[in-house]
Amino acid sequence: MSGNLELEITPPRIDQIRLPILDQRSLTLNVLRLDQIHPLVTGNKWFKLKRNIAHIQQKGFTRVLSFGGAYSNHIRTLAGVGKILNIETIGIIRGELAEPLNPVLEFAQEQGMLLHSIDRASYRQKYKDKLLDKLRSRFGDFYLLPEGGSNELAVKGCEALAHFVPKVSGQPGSCVALPCGTGATMGGLVRGLAYRRKVTVLGFSVLKAPGYLVAEVARWVHAVPCKQPPAWRVIDDYHCGGYAKSNAELAAFMDFWEANSNIPLEPVYTGKMFYGLFKLIESGYYPEGTEILAIHTGGLH
Repeated sequence: MSGNLELEITPPRIDQIRLPILDQRSLTLNVLRLDQIHPLVTGNKWFKLKRNIAHIQQKGFTRVLSFGGAYSNHIRTLAGVGKILNIETIGIIRGELAEPLNPVLEFAQEQGMLLHSIDRASYRQKYKDKLLDKLRSRFGDFYLLPEGGSNELAVKGCEALAHFVPKVSGQPGSCVALPCGTGATMGGLVRGLAYRRKVTVLGFSVLKAPGYLVAEVARWVHAVPCKQPPAWRVIDDYHCGGYAKSNAELAAFMDFWEANSNIPLEPVYTGKMFYGLFKLIESGYYPEGTEILAIHTGGLH
């Protein structure tokens, strides 16, 4: 294996959004462009993967297997990393692989990832020895990376996202917003922002599973000693029907965004976050003077 992927990552820039509703409420909205850090490896998934990849290389593994849904940004990013570092990647996909493949899976396959689907009942047993033994029998030995790449190494990697959050000194402070699928990125960000009292972290769930991500984020935040974490909250109201689901309101917002911004969104993660963010802005959720930083976590659009 060769190459140091971290050297190829471009530090994310911050873009400001200018819209009348923000001026009317005296709010500042900036976007942390993690979607621009690398042509193949974008978004928060790189921060989740980088410590895992270092561990994989250290242990001498040449094959990595992981799990994900049909629109998984983790599967997409893992495939890109595998191509760059010459690591064989296997993606176990929940449900059938419908032809033609969607853009996420098509991209992963183009990077050399071997895609294999299993039914939803089997997928729920993904960490059981019976299924893993069956997969090893089929594919040979592999390093197992959890669904979404979410483990302690991933959460530790996401602590680094705090370095890109500007410090504020005035009142009422700042809010950092991000979409949430497993809670690992948010857990790492909260840990990284320890002692930043003027920051609130707001996660927008993309799942139809009220309460689930609150427990997951709390689990990651407290997996290691974390003194004085910032205030944080998971919003469950804007999943638009569940993971990779959409509705008329989300579609209308995506049309509005496309007409008013040159920052591309996709409907699975970033679209739902910005939709929820603007619903909160419209409702007067944020006090005047709040500085909002929305983390663009990448993905195909």
